[in-house]
Parts: sequence; structure tokens; C-alpha cells
Amino acid sequence: MTGVPTVTTANENDLKLTIVNPRNLNDPTPNGYSTAVITPCGARVAYISGQGGQDSTGALSPDFAVQVEQAYANLRTSLDALGAKPDQVAKLTVFVVDHDMSKLEVLTRNVRAMFGEALPAQTLIPVPKLAIDPMLFEVEAVAILE
Repeated sequence: MTGVPTVTTANENDLKLTIVNPRNLNDPTPNGYSTAVITPCGARVAYISGQGGQDSTGALSPDFAVQVEQAYANLRTSLDALGAKPDQVAKLTVFVVDHDMSKLEVLTRNVRAMFGEALPAQTLIPVPKLAIDPMLFEVEAVAILE
């Protein structure tokens, strides 16, 4: 496979994700994701339910950017509870209410802040609404564990 950089995780136990961005496809990294991610043999997989923008009291800001930032903070809390780091996330699925291109910058900024260069594979799904009416954003993840 050409153009296959390997990204090592913060773990020092050879737990590595291989990020694949083929040179003959459009580079997805400016938009905050990778084309594909290969998990290492023998790694356990954790599926993290969708994290919305609720704070610890369950309150939701009406502001999209605030909800996205809080949702990624909630995802980080979930990873911490699993003993995982962001660079162990192989795949994200994000759900955006009434998506338009103006929201893409907010999404990309938050993904880069959390994942840096170790960008997971990602799918964005525009939706008319989420489980709770004021929710504007939700992110679910697949992570590898030792």
C-alpha cells in the first residue's frame, strides 16, 4: 500500500493504529479524518455510544459550537474511563442536525484539537433531529484497548 503512514499511540506497548490515506484519493486530512484505519491484531475493541453536548447536569447550550466542544469533552471522559487515549480511536461517526458547510469548520477544529495528526476514520451523517430535541450534535467512537 503506498502512502501508508503508521501512527503510534501514547501507549508504549506496541498498540498502534495504521492510518491509510491512498495517494490516488483526495486527501481527507484537511477535513479532520483519515480514509481508513487498521487496528492491530489482538487488540480489544470498545464501542462508545453517541456523546452529545450535555454538560454534567444534562444541560444543552443552544449554540452548535458549544455542543460540539462539550461532546468531544464527553468523549474524552468516556475514553479516560476505559483507560484509552484519543490516538486509540479508530473510527468516529458524527451526527449533525441541519448540517451545512458552515458547521464543517467547527467540526474540523474540534477533531484536530482532540486527535492532532492521528485522525481516525470518520463518517458525518446529516440528520433532521437527534434523540433530544435541543441536541445539535452527537459523536460515537470505536476505540482499541490493550
